[in-house]
Order: sequence, then C-alpha cells, then structure tokens
Amino acid sequence: MHLGHLIPFLFTKWLREVFDVPLIIQITDDEIHFWKDLSLEKVKEMAVENIKDIIAIGFHPEKTFIFRNLEYMGTMASEKDVLDTSTGKPLVAADQNGQNAVEDFVDPWNVHTSSMKGVDYDKLINKFGCSAIDDSLIERFKRVANVEEVHLFLRRGVFFSHRDLHVILDCVEKGQKFYLYTGRCPSSDSMHLGHLIPFLFTKWLQEVFDVPVIIQITDDEGYFCKDLSLEKVKEMAVENIKDIIAMDFHQDKTFIFRNLEYMGQSIGFQETLARIKKQDTFHENRSHFGFSDSDCMAKLLFPYNQAVPSFSSAFPHIFKGKTDVPCLIPCGIDQDLYFRMARDVAPRIEFLKPSLMHSKLFPALQGANSKMSASDPNSAIFLTDTEKQIKKKINKYAYSGGRDTIEEHRERGGDCSVDIAFQYLTYFEENDEKLEKIRQNYSSGEIFSGQIKKILIEKLTRVVLDHQTRKKSITEDIVRGFMTPRQLVIDF
Repeated sequence: MHLGHLIPFLFTKWLREVFDVPLIIQITDDEIHFWKDLSLEKVKEMAVENIKDIIAIGFHPEKTFIFRNLEYMGTMASEKDVLDTSTGKPLVAADQNGQNAVEDFVDPWNVHTSSMKGVDYDKLINKFGCSAIDDSLIERFKRVANVEEVHLFLRRGVFFSHRDLHVILDCVEKGQKFYLYTGRCPSSDSMHLGHLIPFLFTKWLQEVFDVPVIIQITDDEGYFCKDLSLEKVKEMAVENIKDIIAMDFHQDKTFIFRNLEYMGQSIGFQETLARIKKQDTFHENRSHFGFSDSDCMAKLLFPYNQAVPSFSSAFPHIFKGKTDVPCLIPCGIDQDLYFRMARDVAPRIEFLKPSLMHSKLFPALQGANSKMSASDPNSAIFLTDTEKQIKKKINKYAYSGGRDTIEEHRERGGDCSVDIAFQYLTYFEENDEKLEKIRQNYSSGEIFSGQIKKILIEKLTRVVLDHQTRKKSITEDIVRGFMTPRQLVIDF
C-alpha cells in the first residue's frame, strides 16, 4: 500500500474510536483477480500483505472484522449469511456497546468469535445439541476404564462435550469391544501443535481400553478444498502420516488410510458409502453443510466420505464383516457437523450411531479469536519448527494477558483466560500442581508475561524436538505397514 491508501483507514479508525462502533473491512481480492492479469495465488499473497498494513494502523481486534471476498463469500453465502445452518437460528448482531459483535460460529471450514477468550463452549453445546462432559461422567469413566486419573485433556476440560459416550461405557461394562476413529486433512507439509490434540487423546484411549484405532487421511478433501495438485496433496499426506505414527500408535492395533488410495481398494467402504448417499437428499446436504450453487460437486459429496469410517462395515478386513461394532470418534468440535449427518443417516441403514467426544479449538498464537492457518507460519507452532523459531514465535506473536505497565500488572495481575502462553501450558504441562502455581503467580502479578512465555518455550521446545527425533525413525516401510489393509491383533 502507498500513503494515499492510508487516508480512508486513518479517518475510519478515528471515527470508530469517537463513536465506539464495530468496523468491517472488505478486501476485494475477487475484483483484482477479475480485472487484473494475476493468478489467485498472487492475489491472495497481495491481500495478506495489505491486511497486515491495515492492522498495523492500530485497529482494535475485538471491534474490527476484516475479510477477503474469495474466502468469506464462499463460506457465508446463501442461507449462511443470515442463518446458522446447523440449527436454523439467526446469527446475533452487535449490541449497542459493541459487545458480542457476531455470535460464535463454528463449522468444519470457519471459526468466528469476537471474544479474545475464544468460543463460548457452553453456548455451543446448546446450539449443537450435544452434552457436556461433567464431573459425574468423568467419575463413571474412571470406574469403567479402571484408571485412577483421566487424561489431562479430560480433567482440564479440553474434551468438553460428547454424543452418546455413555453407550460406549455401557459396552465396556458388558465386556464388548468398540473401535476408535479420528482423522486429518493434509493441508500442509507439517502438522502444528493443535493437530496433535485428537491424536494424543485417541492414543491414550487406545491404551486404556485396548481397542483398534482407524485414522482417515482425507487427501480428497485437501484436493477439493485447497488449490493443490494431487501430487502435492499425496506428498503432504505422507508427511502427516509420519507425524501421526511418531506419536507411538501401536502398529498391530492401528490402521491408517488415505481416501484416494483405500476407497478404490475396498468394496466394504464403497458399499457403505453407497448406502449413506442413497439415504441423504440434496436438500439435507445443503441444510447440513450450507454449500452454495458455486461449490464444486466434489465438495458436496465429500462429507459422505468422512462419515463412512463411523461404521464398521467399511472395514471388513478388521471387523470380519460385522456391521454392529460401536464407534467412538474423538475430534474437534468443528468436525461435529459431519457426524451429525452420519448419526441422522445411521438408523435409516440399520447401523449404530457413532459416539463422539469433542475437543475445544486450539488457539492461534495471536489469540483465541483468531484461527491458525498453514498459510501463516506465525499463527502456530509447527512440528518442523526449530528451537529458534519456537522462541521467536512465542516471544513475538503469543498474545499476552499481561497489563500495560509493571505497576498495573503487579496490582491487577495477568489475565490467564486470554493469555496464550498459559492457555498452551494447559495442554502440555502435565503436572496439575505446577500449572496451578503458574496460574496463581501470574494472576497475582508475581510473575510477568515474559516469564510465563519462557516457561512455555522450554516446554514446547522439548515437545517439538522429541517429536522430530521420533519422526526421523519412521521409514517408508513403517508407513506402508500401518497403511496395509489387514486384520489387526484385536479379535472381533
């Protein structure tokens, strides 16, 4: 941008401060693509740089929404610009004080929240119609699983809601087996810390209950929804699979597959897919997912591919043709939409409804009201980052809950609810007493933002470097061993 471009933004910033009103800034990247001889990739690159220039003028993130047409219009068009398609409830407009500018919106492609504290998960539970994982359910989980303490993701509320978890616990009490299913869309060469969450929890569940794990790599989704070649998507899928294997899943109890490879090999998968598709209508598809007339047909059909592994009939080599093996899916709450559809269809094809456990969304370094993105390497800690990169990212980009001055911080203390360094520690500091001591010291003003960031840097450096060491030992033969369709050691 040049100096002339600053004029409307400088004046708009002043108006916003004078009247204390919300601000919406449109980046018309579609206009540039239509009228200039530029590729979409170049237009997006220019848009990101322009947005950085605009943010640098000093707008308030809690009262300013910036969007690119080619991103926002494709996700909020048609009914979505007035309705939440998961419930049909109107989105909430800003009130007179500029609070709650837009009601939290979560789906597989978009997360919008106006609060630096992130999504209001209690409201999301009500909106989605799922159930909270409360203390009584955790106590039952302990008894059924025969464990003294549950995973830190459970006891700290990272996994906070569920659908029919009690059904799985009933099965365990009756001595019946179930299986675990989770997955990953390969949208970047390296996974980031947020991608680890469902896999770390799934691995713990596998060890506790001694059940098989099925991991779907949705390379077809990566190809349909990203501007990537099939060759690049496959390359990224292999690297992501190595990252997953490096979390120490048991090879004799874990099957990993890529959709574009396995779907062409498995009659069981294709037949299950056909049953699901036949029971869903175009109206239901659009109602569930909010696709517009401009979306390619592949995007409309992909959700069925993600639903298929919810049913044991898709894996006859593992379950010996049984169609009644219960399934538990640990996943981010943003993925719930796919499995609501699967649960709606299940009774029509006489299959069991899958059960789910939902995790909260891992916040970006810039704050819980922003989204991590593979296109912005500074929004997340990636599993390929060096010690130097980790330190720089946390020190420079991690949103702080500290106060503006030393005196104010000592008087009021830091705000752990928005401080990204503390939020990350809740995921990776295993010692509850140590974490609570950090919280108390920071909240009381005894320690400062730089000190809590230092603690996080040391913790995450160990996590990432240890992961890199394990990944180096993952050979192509090991990858192929996990991906070969075979009977697992757990007998059904």
